[in-house]
Amino acid sequence: MSCRRDFLQAFGSATALGGLLGLGLLKPSRALAVDFNRAAFDARTAAEALRLIGAAGAEMSRDILLKAPEIAENGASVLIEVVSSIPGTTRLSVLVDKNPFPLALQFNFAPEAVARFQARLKMAETSRLRVVAMAGGKHYTVFREVKVTIGGCGE
Repeated sequence: MSCRRDFLQAFGSATALGGLLGLGLLKPSRALAVDFNRAAFDARTAAEALRLIGAAGAEMSRDILLKAPEIAENGASVLIEVVSSIPGTTRLSVLVDKNPFPLALQFNFAPEAVARFQARLKMAETSRLRVVAMAGGKHYTVFREVKVTIGGCGE
């Protein structure tokens, strides 16, 4: 009985929204991404990317967890998990030092959100992974070396 009720409720909601869209009373709007620092993503060295994101002097922190394999059998798909326990973390950036474009990822978080994500990276060769967290206007970092046995973005 509840399955039927759920179906009817969902169908009714979809029909109502479709009708409003059709009449022009409800108009879809554009979703816009946050402006990002294109220059940092175009940087050719890790030092340049760090400078462009304002994290050249980042201090080491044990409050950032970077889970990554010691050996990646395929550099085209390296699974990582990042968690920052630093209160008020508003941005996490991931750099692969030896990639052609080292700044691989950057996520922004609301100050009260849990700064955590999983992602798959392409790694051109064995390299140091670097995570940079921004919290309270300061930058913190952690490193991890990952050995790649089959090339990723370099092939």
